[in-house]
Amino acid sequence: MSKSAYDRGMKTRRKVLGDEWVDRAERGKTAFNAEFQELLTRYAWDEVWNRKGLDRKTRRILVIGTMVALGRWEEFALHVRAGLQSKDLSEDDLKEILLQQAIYCGIPAANHAFKEARAAMAELGAPRKKGK
Repeated sequence: MSKSAYDRGMKTRRKVLGDEWVDRAERGKTAFNAEFQELLTRYAWDEVWNRKGLDRKTRRILVIGTMVALGRWEEFALHVRAGLQSKDLSEDDLKEILLQQAIYCGIPAANHAFKEARAAMAELGAPRKKGK
């Protein structure tokens, strides 16, 4: 394993998901899943997230949209929380992503995504806004 690729990936993983999430994942490493966690860190977080072709905000938008399309709600909520906490995304950005996904993934998927996003925002203590 390339230690530098792992280290770069871990640095990016922490920036994107936050130390608390990554520390919890690291504590959950076992002999059974350690190689997968290392692969994920090198491949997804270094090889892909550190590519120059797209900025971090665009990558976040793609991940959130993809999680809506696939119905992967735990990952969706993770990336919503992390995107809002890091200030890579605003609530308005998130709303626009979900409106776009309503057209391409369907109203039921977007309806559930709005519910999950509101729960994630509530966890962060985001104020509820009316209108707009």
